[in-house]
Amino acid sequence: MTASATPTRILIVDDQTVVREGLILLLELLPGLEVVGSAGDGESAVDLVGELRPDVVLMDLRMPRVDGVEATRRIKAEHPEVEIVVLTTYADDESIFAALRAGARGYLTKDAGGEEIARAVETVRSGSSLLDPAVQRRLVEAVAAGERPPQRGGLPDGLTRREAEVLALIAQGRSNAEIAEDLFITEATVKTHINNLFAKAGLRDRAQAVTYAFRHGLAT
Repeated sequence: MTASATPTRILIVDDQTVVREGLILLLELLPGLEVVGSAGDGESAVDLVGELRPDVVLMDLRMPRVDGVEATRRIKAEHPEVEIVVLTTYADDESIFAALRAGARGYLTKDAGGEEIARAVETVRSGSSLLDPAVQRRLVEAVAAGERPPQRGGLPDGLTRREAEVLALIAQGRSNAEIAEDLFITEATVKTHINNLFAKAGLRDRAQAVTYAFRHGLAT
């Protein structure tokens, strides 16, 4: 376990019973994870989060009554400490952007294995983001193909040049340790720059930072 000495409490949300039961069996075999409940639609998921207080929700997207995007939005509004990992068959641009805008920190497709799911769960619980490589590629391609205005001297939202450099390296998928090595600064300084640029740009996580960097022409 990387994020805590206590098991990570997980709520599974999927409208297919066989998928829910399979995930429960799979995740309960993995160390450091505890499945505390499951739900068949987004409305039930929102209620159960308040009742069971999980650390992480594994969220399907296409479900009856309330879909996964709306459920994610409600959960993050009412329980911002709870992290969401989307686990879905859909990896289209609309689904990816909608889920990330709603507050999901992780996005996996249903061909992910148990170890990948466990890694995503622990990654988001530690405060970072984890996207399926194919999903991240789609995200970058979609943003790069859209609005990417050239920079003319000034930086957006009052970013400093150093913060822009850190942001560009985040967009390249570099870890804090790698950014520190690239820029010859300490990891603590990297974290300070990240906190500052996230606050200035109104960013929640690295996935949003990638989108922001490409939209403002700060990624290479």
